[in-house]
Amino acid sequence: MADIDRCFEIESTAYASDEAASREKIALRIAQYPDGFLLMEIENRIIGFINSGCAEDVVMSDEQFKQLIGHDPAAPNVVIMSVVVDPHYQGRGYSVRLMQQFIQLMRRRQKQAIYLMCKAEYIRFYEKFGYRYLKPSAFKHGSVAWYEMILALSRA
Repeated sequence: MADIDRCFEIESTAYASDEAASREKIALRIAQYPDGFLLMEIENRIIGFINSGCAEDVVMSDEQFKQLIGHDPAAPNVVIMSVVVDPHYQGRGYSVRLMQQFIQLMRRRQKQAIYLMCKAEYIRFYEKFGYRYLKPSAFKHGSVAWYEMILALSRA
C-alpha cells in the first residue's frame, strides 16, 4: 500500500490521461491482489510495474474486471492491466526484463495463460515473448484502437 502514489505517478506520466488507471483503481488493485503486482526498482525507487488479476473466463472488454470484480486468485488465467515504465527509464530494456520476470512468476504459479491488450505499435514487442495476436478489442479505452493478445503458459 505504501507504493500507491509512486505507481500512480508512473501510470499517469507514461499513459495518456484517458488511458491511465486512477489512483483509486491502483489502490484497489493493490489492496485486493498485491500478488498481481510486480514492481521494478533501481536504488530503492520504483521505476516500473506490471499489475494483473486472474479469471476463469477472460473477457478483455469487461470494464468491471479493471476493478477486480470477478477476480479469483486461484483462476488459471492472468489478465494484465498495466505494463508501465517511468518515461525517464524507458528505452533501456527495463520493460523486457519486467515482462520476462512476470512470465516466469506466472509459470511458477502454474497459470495457464496471460492475456493483455495493447496498442498496434506494441504487438511485435509482445510477440517476442511468445504472445499471439487474438483480435481487435471491443474495449474502448482512450482514443485509440486496442488489440488482444495471449501467451499460453501450459496446456489446458
